[in-house]
Amino acid sequence: MLQKTIFAFGLAMITLVACADSEQPATYQNPVINRSLPDPTVIRAQDGYFYLYATEDTHNVPIYRSADLVKWRYMGTAFTDATRPMDMVPNGGIWAPEINYIDGKYVLYYSKSTWGGSWEAGIGVAWSDRPNGGFHDAHKLFVSNEIGIENCIDPYFMQDDDGRNYLFFGSFHDIYCVELTADGLSLKEGFEPKKIAGGLIEATTIMKHDGYYYLVGSTGTCCEGANSTYRLVMTRSKNLLGPYVDRYGRSAIGDNFSPLLNKSPQVYGPGHCSRFVTDDAGQTWMIYHGFQASDVDGGRKVYLDKITWGTGGWPQVQGMRPSVEAEIPLFGENAGIAAPQAKSQEQAVIVLPTESRGMYRLEGADDTPFSWQLYNASGHLLSQGKAHQTAIVDATDKAKGLLFVRISTSKGAYTEKLLNL
Repeated sequence: MLQKTIFAFGLAMITLVACADSEQPATYQNPVINRSLPDPTVIRAQDGYFYLYATEDTHNVPIYRSADLVKWRYMGTAFTDATRPMDMVPNGGIWAPEINYIDGKYVLYYSKSTWGGSWEAGIGVAWSDRPNGGFHDAHKLFVSNEIGIENCIDPYFMQDDDGRNYLFFGSFHDIYCVELTADGLSLKEGFEPKKIAGGLIEATTIMKHDGYYYLVGSTGTCCEGANSTYRLVMTRSKNLLGPYVDRYGRSAIGDNFSPLLNKSPQVYGPGHCSRFVTDDAGQTWMIYHGFQASDVDGGRKVYLDKITWGTGGWPQVQGMRPSVEAEIPLFGENAGIAAPQAKSQEQAVIVLPTESRGMYRLEGADDTPFSWQLYNASGHLLSQGKAHQTAIVDATDKAKGLLFVRISTSKGAYTEKLLNL
């Protein structure tokens, strides 16, 4: 049980030092993460930071962290080879993760499939007590060939006004939902999938605004670089489980959707957005992926755009196109809040696992020197060192089980837990 309640495999979460207001630019440029991170999902965690997870172009599901939605830092992976889900589609990739905070846990839903394997496609779930890694107890919820619904991928979690948990899913073979248990980790007994929308879309996301549930999905081809036709469309309903209709009142089950975001000369195939995020000034933001026209071979990168609520309350993006440069989201002092919930990441030192069991990497954001000490669970010093930017901690011949790394910088000291197996 101890192993389920500590932060496993050395992924770190720390509190950092705020930059002066004068250092904060007034605008940002897209993409906000200039590397391939398809199908992003984002959560504002209990520590005030945003955490982003993506389809595993980085093995075992990459995690990034940000205080402001603009500056992101790699934090490691959700799984390791030892904890990687293997109970369904063993040779499949982990696609389209979906992160939530449910019943005091960080719950990660994920798709597992091979390209084109639409009947051997399924959805699983794992959890962690921290948002930046150590997800465990990964297990299957369902697979397409078990429930008779093709291409069961792209999960999305939503809770209704009465506190019931639902999981929406589907990819170009209709959108369905199922009810989950209170902890979100299992299907409710006797579940029956309910059809929500037609087969024109995949990757649904649902937001509630002014009495309506807005379902946003992606249509077109996702993954063909400059030839991708991916784009975002939307529909809405007064009830979470529908019926959903487009701007003209036509049924989403009949494949009627209204446009939200199209490609631009700079961005091809924008789509698969995260749930909408609200900044400290009450503004709404959307994170999604797209191909950068100037670097199509670089994969699907991460973009950020502001959502406003237009005619009839429908969400809209300016010009219905990805922005190139825009005003930053407002957080903390920039939003007039004296005590920001999360601080800048410029002086961080984080702990990351390596490919070698028992070896950990301490990585600083710049060349600021730091020192470290490795202790066992009894508080005995095992090893120590000093470094600039990067250090390797070798725990291969140290005590197994719970270890502690104490990191000291000019800004202070903190301790992180490791589970050395």
